Amino acid sequence: MTVNLEVAEGVGTIRLDRPPMNALDVATQDRLKVLAEEATRREDVRAVVIYGGERVFAAGADIKEMQAMDHTAMVLRARALQDSFTAVARIPKPVVAAITGYALGGGCELALCADFRIAAENAKLGQPEILLGLIPGAGGTQRLPRLVGPSKAKDLIFTGRQVKADEALAIGLVDRVVPAAEVYEQAHAWAARLAQGPAIALRAAKEAVDTGLETDIDTGLAVERNWFAGLFATEDRERGMRSFVEEGPGKAKFL
Repeated sequence: MTVNLEVAEGVGTIRLDRPPMNALDVATQDRLKVLAEEATRREDVRAVVIYGGERVFAAGADIKEMQAMDHTAMVLRARALQDSFTAVARIPKPVVAAITGYALGGGCELALCADFRIAAENAKLGQPEILLGLIPGAGGTQRLPRLVGPSKAKDLIFTGRQVKADEALAIGLVDRVVPAAEVYEQAHAWAARLAQGPAIALRAAKEAVDTGLETDIDTGLAVERNWFAGLFATEDRERGMRSFVEEGPGKAKFL
């Protein structure tokens, strides 16, 4: 399989495994969607890491496969391409991308679907589609400007240039830069810590933030208000408040 799901300590690692560069061909895209949906359903998966291995995250689409497609073929495929990435973005649990080596084109777009991005010091990210006479087609024109702002997003999309990890950190494209050997370890630790948290509240927080970014503030506040009140019906809320009163802050156990 070109993508696998491994679960340990409440963390599901969605691992790209299509050497040498983890090119995202149609089969890999479809498999990614299947596993994102599986991670969404599984109760033993409480947080997710997206990882491409020690050498490369994902260097983009399979250009040879894409070159053979005409307009009709891509009209039929484009929605499925976006749907595979959207399935990752909509995992209702904390998701972190562990970025090693290249995250270009579709690889960068996949990283954008995560809630948090940890990159190796030698990582390079970018949206080089313009150099092929194209634009990003798996969410890059939408998720990138929401993350780094329209001006910086247009710079990357218009030029197709690659940014090193330090610049990616400076513009907000990644959230942490660490030595290459520590990328997966730190990503897994981030996910494992959140996997110990209150699952429904984390889901509520993610949905409220993501929905608010896509709509007007009044609608976003309504989503927040409904989730906030609804969480008062959960066992985790009872456990968290009881622990706070009896033991002090930050000591509640939610598993």
